[in-house]
Amino acid sequence: MRDHDGHEHDLRLRARLRALYHGASPASVRFRYGIIVIDLAIIAFFIAAPLMRRHGLTFYLIDYGIAAFLALDLTARAIAHGDVKAWLKRPVVWVDLFVLTTLLFPAWLFNFGFLRVVRLWTLIHSEFFWRTIGRRYDDTRVEQITRAAATLVTFVFVVTGFVYSSFAGRHPGIGGYVDALYFTVTSLTTTGYGDVTLPGVWGKLLSMAVMLGGVSLFIGLIQSILRPHKVSFACPCCGLRRHDPDAVHCKACGTVLNIPNDGD
Repeated sequence: MRDHDGHEHDLRLRARLRALYHGASPASVRFRYGIIVIDLAIIAFFIAAPLMRRHGLTFYLIDYGIAAFLALDLTARAIAHGDVKAWLKRPVVWVDLFVLTTLLFPAWLFNFGFLRVVRLWTLIHSEFFWRTIGRRYDDTRVEQITRAAATLVTFVFVVTGFVYSSFAGRHPGIGGYVDALYFTVTSLTTTGYGDVTLPGVWGKLLSMAVMLGGVSLFIGLIQSILRPHKVSFACPCCGLRRHDPDAVHCKACGTVLNIPNDGD
C-alpha cells in the first residue's frame, strides 16, 4: 500500500513539475519568469565574482546559496523530464553540472569559475527561455540577434575570466579584472593599443585566438542584424527549413508552401 501511495505521489510530483516547466498556464509562465530572473541575477554574480571574492564570507554565502538553488532546479528539471538517462545526455545539463561543481568547491575550482558565464549562452539558446520571455519573438529576427549578441557577450566574459585567473598578479600588464576586460575588448576589436599585452608564446596564441574568435562572432552579429529575415518552416518535399516569410514556393524544389503567420 505504501509503495502504491509513494508511486502515486511521484507521478503527481512529476506531473506538477512538468506543468510548471513546460505548461502554458499563467501560473507556469509566472514560475518560469521567476526562474529566468533568478538565472540572470546568478549570471550577473558570475561576471562580478572575481571582484566580489575579496569580501570573503559574503561571497561564500552567496556562492553556496546559488549552489543550493541550482541543485534544486536541476533536480526538478530531471524529475519533470521523466527519463533521467536521456536528460543527462543533453550537453546543457553537463554545463550546469560543471557550474554546480565550481559552486560547491569555490576555493579549489575558482580558476575554472570563468566558465560559469557559459550559462548565459545556454539560457539564451534554450527553448525554456523563448517559450517564456521570448514567446512573441520566437523564430524572429529578434531571436536571431539576441542569440548572436549573447554568444558574443559570453565569449567576452569567458575570455576575460580566463585572462584574469591566468595572468592577474603574475604579469605587470594585468593588475585586475578591468585590465583583463580591457585586453579582451581591445584584442577582439583588433584595436591593439599595446599598453596591455600577454607574455610569451601562449600569450600571443591567446591574443590571436581572441582576435579571430571575436571578429567572427562580431561579424555574425552584424549579419544577423543586416541579412534578410528567414522563418523556420520545413518544406514537406525536400526538407529545406529556412524560407522568406512571404514565400509561396520552396526555392529548392518549387513545392507550394503554406507558412503560417501571426494572423493565422
